[in-house]
Amino acid sequence: MSRAPLWRALAAFAVIATSLFLAFSTEPRLGLDLRGGTQLVFETKDSPTVKADSEATDRALDVLRRRADALGVVDPTLVRSGEKRIIVELPGVLDPQQAAEVIGRTAQLAFHSVEGLAEQGDKTALPDESGQPLKLTPPVISGDGITDAAAESDPQRGPGWWVSVQFRDAAAWQKMTGEAACAPAGDPKRRVVIVLDKEIISSPQVDPSVPCRAGIPGGGTDITGSFTHEEANELAVLIKGGALPLPMDLVEQRTVGPTLGADAIEASAKAAVVGLIATTLFIIIVYRLVGLLAAVALVCYGLIAYAVLVAMGATFTLPGLAGFVLAIGMAVDANVLVFERAREEYHQAPARGLKSALDRGFKFAWSAIADSNITTLIAAGLLFWLASGPVKGFGVTLGIGVLASLVSAMVITRALTQLAINRIGPRISGLGSIGSVRTWLTRKNPQLMSARKLWLIVAGGIAVVALAGLFSRGLNFGVEFTGGRIVEFGTAQPLSADKARQAVAQAGFPNAVVQSSGDGVSVRAGALTIPEVAKIEAALEGQAGEVTKQRDEFIGPSLGEELRRNALIALAVAVAAQLAYLAFRFRWSFGAAAVIALLVDVSVVIGLFAWLGKPIDGVFLAAMLTVVGYSVNDKVVVFDRVRELWAARRKAPLSEAVNGAILQTMPRTVNTGLGALFILVALAVFGGDSLRDFAIALVAGIVVGTLSSSFVAGPMAIVLGRFDGQSPPEPPKPRAKRSREGSGAVV
Repeated sequence: MSRAPLWRALAAFAVIATSLFLAFSTEPRLGLDLRGGTQLVFETKDSPTVKADSEATDRALDVLRRRADALGVVDPTLVRSGEKRIIVELPGVLDPQQAAEVIGRTAQLAFHSVEGLAEQGDKTALPDESGQPLKLTPPVISGDGITDAAAESDPQRGPGWWVSVQFRDAAAWQKMTGEAACAPAGDPKRRVVIVLDKEIISSPQVDPSVPCRAGIPGGGTDITGSFTHEEANELAVLIKGGALPLPMDLVEQRTVGPTLGADAIEASAKAAVVGLIATTLFIIIVYRLVGLLAAVALVCYGLIAYAVLVAMGATFTLPGLAGFVLAIGMAVDANVLVFERAREEYHQAPARGLKSALDRGFKFAWSAIADSNITTLIAAGLLFWLASGPVKGFGVTLGIGVLASLVSAMVITRALTQLAINRIGPRISGLGSIGSVRTWLTRKNPQLMSARKLWLIVAGGIAVVALAGLFSRGLNFGVEFTGGRIVEFGTAQPLSADKARQAVAQAGFPNAVVQSSGDGVSVRAGALTIPEVAKIEAALEGQAGEVTKQRDEFIGPSLGEELRRNALIALAVAVAAQLAYLAFRFRWSFGAAAVIALLVDVSVVIGLFAWLGKPIDGVFLAAMLTVVGYSVNDKVVVFDRVRELWAARRKAPLSEAVNGAILQTMPRTVNTGLGALFILVALAVFGGDSLRDFAIALVAGIVVGTLSSSFVAGPMAIVLGRFDGQSPPEPPKPRAKRSREGSGAVV
């Protein structure tokens, strides 16, 4: 065994062993959409005294973290996003109203003395618990002066709960209560008032046993009242957490029940298993033994990608699982490129042997593999940068999947095939023939580019029909891009859409968008509060028996507008980045041709969703950017072969090189597309409603993208080549052989 295969075999073993260790020693971190819970996104606002910058937001984050800890939430996650936003994830908390009120309440707490009963026009007057207005002094003790607070009960003191409070400045508390004790019993001045968010929550009188001017020593007190355990605990959390340094708005809220998350994991696992089996069988049938070894490498790919994600502490979300499953199909691409090129090399020079053909396949396919994967990484990076919520997880998973697929194909597949290739014959290897499709194309040599004008006219017509849906039907923007609330309920009994709409209308929301899917109902409205959601739930229970809230998602209007703007920016930047990269790697006419074909792909998918009335949301954005990456990936492979053929036959017209490149890469294009489609069909069948639209968008994008590579990008490259003004690329120069020491000439 030569040093290079041995080195690769050892590297492959090390990667697999490390991945196994990480996969079994590290627990995966599941997102809230998979394990259930509530995610809140707050945005800090300027106050009259404090500017909402990153420093002030960090102080607010510390307050929220203390409140989450006091709530007893297991493994809460609180991070600052950007300069003004705070993301709070509360696993297991399924009451969004309680979470938002306790975690995000401003909680400006203060203790006041009472000057007497208030008169009309008094600015410092607030009504007490019974509605009697009291005139208050300026705050004597603020929330910052409190060191601890806890909900307590004691059967010896009787039933009920109270809140025990400890003060940082015991002397201030003693002085305040000592002055109040000088007033006679029943006088309002004998009361100590506790104000929370400009509301009197308690105004007890100082006990008659406290002497005048002596006050209550020890720096502590009990806030009593008709508290339940939950109310006392909530008040203690707010007091102990302290006052927020500046106001905050809730701009996003997502709540997912644990049952829905468990179903999503099971559905994704089924899709992954079915898709992997179908892809494995397909690649073995087409490429025989090397296909089998590539399938082993694909399993290793899944292990490597999973291990990297858990080692990074990445959060697995539902779209992220979809990205993980999808990347399995896309990982086939590098193997197919290598095997098709190795088949060509063996067909051209069988005397060199299978090992030489395989080595040259890896060598000459690397350029197309690198270029195509970089374009997908661009799309993944844009998703992580501009997307929101779980869709960010899709960007991370897709990016890690691309890198893991390179390791799988270029290290593991190469090590396995090089170990086996010298021990088998050409027929069993799967590399001994260029395949029946390629053989037929070579024999017939159809001149596809002679009808290039027809292909462009047909493509333009399809794009026009697709875009007509935008004007006749419009786009059904999801709540993520418009703002508002969408709630999904599970029903014990099937409920028709008409009955569901009737129930929601009777609850007082006739303009809400109501959809029914047999055992589930979704309700969407622009302005829907949490108490109103409870009202709708009660109305549905009257029609369908037991109703469970499975998902509750709220997006503020400002955030919806921002996400919609970011989606447009992401698509524009993706197209521009692909054009710049292709122009750099090839030439501007090839890059422009690819982007024109890409615009056809995007318009067809968007038009399809417009005609079908499918939602345009963050998951659709993930699908579109994946389509962009995949489509450019396919065109890179074609143009890489055009460059090679044109350089080899410099006097031939560009149309001949384009036609030859399309015919030569067609088996790769078809095989790669089928590998991805197997996965997507599995996602559509097993992935549930949330992933079905994602799969539909990708299926349409891959089919159209595959066709546009040949019938739009190719013809456009020929048309634009007339204005390129550049000669064909220089053919690669052969390496000069090094002379060996001691060699000479015999004459």
